[in-house]
Amino acid sequence: MNKKHYALWTSMTFAASLLLSGCQVLTGYQQIDKADNATVWTNKIQPIDGEVNIACVGTYHCEIVQIDRTLVISSDSHEPVDSRMLATLPSYDSAKSPTVNNTTTAPINIDMKPLIGKKDIKIVPLSASAMPGLTNYYARVMPAKHEVHVNFYPENNRDYVERFAMIHDFVDAGTYQLRAYQKKSATNSGSLLETASPEPLCIDLLQGSQVKRRFCKQLDAEHQGEFVETGMSKASLKVSNDQKISA
Repeated sequence: MNKKHYALWTSMTFAASLLLSGCQVLTGYQQIDKADNATVWTNKIQPIDGEVNIACVGTYHCEIVQIDRTLVISSDSHEPVDSRMLATLPSYDSAKSPTVNNTTTAPINIDMKPLIGKKDIKIVPLSASAMPGLTNYYARVMPAKHEVHVNFYPENNRDYVERFAMIHDFVDAGTYQLRAYQKKSATNSGSLLETASPEPLCIDLLQGSQVKRRFCKQLDAEHQGEFVETGMSKASLKVSNDQKISA
């Protein structure tokens, strides 16, 4: 970590509340826009009529840990809590499978049977994570009001987690993404406070390419690092070129 920034942080009276999240921001968040480009894709999002897909992007790794009262991805193992939620590869008959150079190849399509119940949840492997050894998944649910909990990992460090939760009425079927990014200040007066403080982590809820809601982490003492929903101007409702979607 940059020593200059560290010295500035420790000199402030509110350093105790910001060091845990702020100092790590200065290192990990510098790579935040590169982290969502996974090197190996397992399965891209496959929309199904009448269903809602929920994915997270923007950091080294992220995982949907809970939807409503259902645990989804374990924060400890980083894998689905219930294997029955996982959309699995279908079984196949090797005698009928295609061959390449006399070698039998397995089908690569994932079993995407439509959801049946209103409370059904399916987890689908999306991509290899930028954090080695982990996989990114997305969730399939039915349109309804859902409470969604997501863990974001801004650094290549499993011990540093930014926890985010929201309640949203997913009225329309389609693909929604929770995209984390570092908010860039439009102006900077050059004051000691602005120079030392990290740019806050923000999370946009996108429906397709349209930003529906925005949450930014507050670094003031009153909110103690909470994510607070912010207002958005009409000009900010579309994803900018540097906030591309990787699904």
